[in-house]
Amino acid sequence: MGDTTRRRTVLAAGAATLAGTVLSGCGSDGGTEAAADSAPGTAPGDAQAQPSAGAAAGGGGGQALAQTSDIPVGGGKVFKDQKVVVTQPMAGQFKAFSATCTHQGCSVATVKDGNIVCPCHQSLFKISDGTVAGGPATRPLAAAKIAVEGDKISLA
Repeated sequence: MGDTTRRRTVLAAGAATLAGTVLSGCGSDGGTEAAADSAPGTAPGDAQAQPSAGAAAGGGGGQALAQTSDIPVGGGKVFKDQKVVVTQPMAGQFKAFSATCTHQGCSVATVKDGNIVCPCHQSLFKISDGTVAGGPATRPLAAAKIAVEGDKISLA
């Protein structure tokens, strides 16, 4: 009897922790959606990697993310800590987007079948330009800036 009660308590605590984590990721905080709409000077698809002036001059760009070989052609990779997703829609063409879903602020989790996938409500975004491929999201992912120098991809 004691073991059963203890198991229920542990399971309940784990479920509560998981529910809190999921719900905190899905909360709408107005600021997330405003940021997606107000990325100055960017539009969906503007995230194509261009070497930055600093990178071209040899003065390192931003934080290193990956090797170009880490990003599959026709796919991509989510960088959870940096809150960015990098895609390669066509060979040698790298794009980057915010990893924050425009529906309710969850973090996108995977890139599959040419789409960036949000696990919370299954919104889909095209890897080529971040536009919505399937709702409930109605706005594209915000473009992010990256730099590709040789075989290295970094935040610009």
